[in-house]
Amino acid sequence: MEDSPSFSTKEIYWLASCFWGIITCKLVYDITGFISPFCFKGYGKLSDKEKMEWNNRGFSTFHALIAAWASLYLLLFSNLFNEDSSNDLIVNRSSIISNMVLGFSIGYFLSDLAMVFWHFPALGGLEYVLHHGLSMFSISLSLMSSQGQIYILMVLISESTTPFVNIRWYLDVAGRKSSTIYIYNGIALFFG
Repeated sequence: MEDSPSFSTKEIYWLASCFWGIITCKLVYDITGFISPFCFKGYGKLSDKEKMEWNNRGFSTFHALIAAWASLYLLLFSNLFNEDSSNDLIVNRSSIISNMVLGFSIGYFLSDLAMVFWHFPALGGLEYVLHHGLSMFSISLSLMSSQGQIYILMVLISESTTPFVNIRWYLDVAGRKSSTIYIYNGIALFFG
C-alpha cells in the first residue's frame, strides 16, 4: 500500500492565506462598489466598464497597502532578517507571517489575473498577464523553497506606489486632472 501524500502545516497556511487573499479581493471589490456612490457623487455617472475598473482598483489598493506594510514590518521591525536572530543565511529565512503575506499576495494576483482575463483587454493587456504571471511564479518559488523571501518582500514594498497610481486614475476619471491634489499625488508617486 502506497503512502498518500500529506500536507504540512506550512502548506495549509499557504493555501489558507491564498484563499483569504481571493476572498478579501472579492469583499473589497463589493464594498468599494457599495460605498463609492456615497463617497463620490459622480460614481453613478460612470460607465459599467469604468465602475468595474474603479472597484478593481479598490482591491488593488487594499492589497498594495497590506503587502507594503507587512513587507516593511518583516524587513525592518521584526527579527526575521536580523543578522543576530538566527544562524541561517538571511536568504534562507522565512516565518509563518512571511509565508502568509506571500500567500495573500498570490491570492490577490490570481484574483486580479482572473479579472484581467474575464474583461480582457479592458483591465490591461498582455503586459498585465506577464506581470502577474511572473509575480506569482517568483512568489511561489520563494514559498516552496523557503528561500529568497527577503528579496520578494523588498519587491512587495514597491506596491506602496500602487495607491498613488490608482488615485491618479480615480482623479482623472472624476475630471480632477487639473486639481492641486492631482499634482500632489503625482509628486508623491514620483518620490515613491
